[in-house]
Amino acid sequence: MADEALFLLLHNEMVAGLYRAAEQGEGENGRCTTKLESMGFRVGQGLIERFTKDTARFKDELDIMKFICKDFWTTVFRKQIDNLRTNHQGIYVLQDNKFRLLTQISAGKQYLEHAPKYLAFTCGLIRGGLSNLGIKSIVTAEVSSMPACKFQVMIQKM
Repeated sequence: MADEALFLLLHNEMVAGLYRAAEQGEGENGRCTTKLESMGFRVGQGLIERFTKDTARFKDELDIMKFICKDFWTTVFRKQIDNLRTNHQGIYVLQDNKFRLLTQISAGKQYLEHAPKYLAFTCGLIRGGLSNLGIKSIVTAEVSSMPACKFQVMIQKM
C-alpha cells in the first residue's frame, strides 16, 4: 500500500513539475506530454524485461495484449484492465473504469481537460512494454468521464 502511494505521489509530482517548468517559459505544453510519454516508454521497457524473464514465449499479438492487461497492469496498478476489445486488425482498446492515476483529480468535470497530461506516462508505459516484446505501436488515451479511461493501441506492421 505504501509503494502505491509513493508511485501516485511521484507521478503527480512529475506531471506538475514538467508543466510548472513549461509555464515558467522553459518549454511548451506539447513537449511536456512528449517527455512524460518518453519517461513512461523507458519504464515500460524495463518493467516488461523484468516481468517476462521467466515467462514462456507468447504465441501471438493477442496473447501479448492479454499479458499486458492482466499481469503487467496488475503489477503496476494493482488491478486488471476492466475490458479488452479488438477488431482483429491490429487495434486494441484497453478500458480501465477506475484508473488509479485519475482518481485523485476526478472530483469534478472541471478537471476533465487536465486528464490527458496524467495519461501520457501510461501511454508510454504501454508502448515501451510492447516495444520490448517486439511490437511497434501507437498508444493514445481518451477520457469521457473520470476516472474511467480508454487506451487505444494501434499495432504498426513492420
